[in-house]
Amino acid sequence: MTVTLDVTWAVKWLTLSAQAMAEHRVELIELDRAIGDSDHGENMDRGFQAVLDKLAETPPETPGAALKLTAMALMSKVGGAAGPLYGTAFLRAATALGDAAYVDAPALAAALGAARDGIVARGKAESGDKTMVDAWTPAVEAAMAAAGDGDTLAVLIAAAEAAEAGAVATDPLVARKGRASYLGERSAGHRDPGAASSALILRAAAGAAA
Repeated sequence: MTVTLDVTWAVKWLTLSAQAMAEHRVELIELDRAIGDSDHGENMDRGFQAVLDKLAETPPETPGAALKLTAMALMSKVGGAAGPLYGTAFLRAATALGDAAYVDAPALAAALGAARDGIVARGKAESGDKTMVDAWTPAVEAAMAAAGDGDTLAVLIAAAEAAEAGAVATDPLVARKGRASYLGERSAGHRDPGAASSALILRAAAGAAA
């Protein structure tokens, strides 16, 4: 079924994302401890709590406004590489949505694509590098494929499932970007924390529409 995606959905998505970061904070810390500097879970939890504060302070009127507010909060509150990467992703998605009050399936897929392109532009990573791109690229491809039917919920579910599979698929990869790349072959056998948090965020988007 086609679910109407408006600002209520966007705020619920961000609220569920914040809940997911709080619930999976320790898991993300452990993933990052193995191949990074162990702060990803802490940073993402703090960042999305700041998003909730901003949403309460200045209630957005459109989905794009909600995502722009999110971008600013994450850029200012999330340390490490994740802040600029997620900030750019949400800002690009917000720009793609513009001032529209409602998001249809094609616009949704385009916004996800813009978010992924922002991550690629900022992080200079590509599929197979063992980064969040490995979750976002299959998510965007699945979203684009599903968008033709005009079913917004189907687009979100397809994106979430593909992101989750993409995150799992980072386990055997050898990191070629970021801090994990310093480990070389020893980075294999561990899930990329950015891909894991990306999958949580995209699952939250689907959950907000269900």
